[in-house]
Amino acid sequence: MKQLLILSGKGGTGKTTIASALINLAQAKAYADCDVDAPNLHLISDWDQEPESRDYFGMDKASINSDLCTECDLCRQHCRFDAISCDGAYTVDPFSCESCAVCEYVCPANAIEMQPAVAGELMLYSNADTVFSTARLKMGSGNSGLLVSEVKGAMKASAASATRLAIIDGSPGIGCPVIASLSGVDMVLLVTEPSVSGLSDLKRVLETAAKFGVKAAICINKFDSNPEQSKKIEVFCQEHSLPIVGKIPFDENAVKAINSGKSIVDIDCASGRAVQPLFYKTMRLLYAD
Repeated sequence: MKQLLILSGKGGTGKTTIASALINLAQAKAYADCDVDAPNLHLISDWDQEPESRDYFGMDKASINSDLCTECDLCRQHCRFDAISCDGAYTVDPFSCESCAVCEYVCPANAIEMQPAVAGELMLYSNADTVFSTARLKMGSGNSGLLVSEVKGAMKASAASATRLAIIDGSPGIGCPVIASLSGVDMVLLVTEPSVSGLSDLKRVLETAAKFGVKAAICINKFDSNPEQSKKIEVFCQEHSLPIVGKIPFDENAVKAINSGKSIVDIDCASGRAVQPLFYKTMRLLYAD
């Protein structure tokens, strides 16, 4: 199964808009939303059923048993993250706790135990031949990279054996979720925009993808909103032998489509027409090996 990952150097470039259009055009039987901090692909995915959901447990958090606690104060003194306080009884702030377990180690009364903590929710939509995997990280939780790996693992485990293509909507930026998304994919489509930071953001995510040896292609979204910046991106891509598979015009109808829960290829609009040749060029590159 070939895996195509859609990334962008920053939020708001239209990454999910492009991803949803490609999923539609490919009639993809396996796809995932790995932007676990702010997942939104489900808003434009045509599922009329509730997903199977389960809690995702991240790192263990400290818990103090007040019945055993002798109030020696060693836990609070040794906590480098100021996660432990005493206001009548010793308690742990789960948002400040970094799961180091030092408090458990120093407690002479064995009153502290590291316990599993819910860090997010995994959701899986599936029917006879299609699977969509996504997740939502709990506010204030870490472990986003590990949760992304769980999302991809659920997609691959649930996809039919004959599935030839999986499309993954990744996270913006270059952090842990992006690194976890890049692992094991065959190609990355980088969606950029002709903004002041567009080229800089593109270079950063390209460097990250290069460390994984993943081939990359470029899409310039809203290219006509700043022709001068678009030209700079094109020159950079030519100098570094990076294929530009598509240039999508700014299109107010795209916003209307997304707001109504549709992809840009579900309606007749300029951006929807422009993404179709992008799709075919991307598929040729993906299956070129």
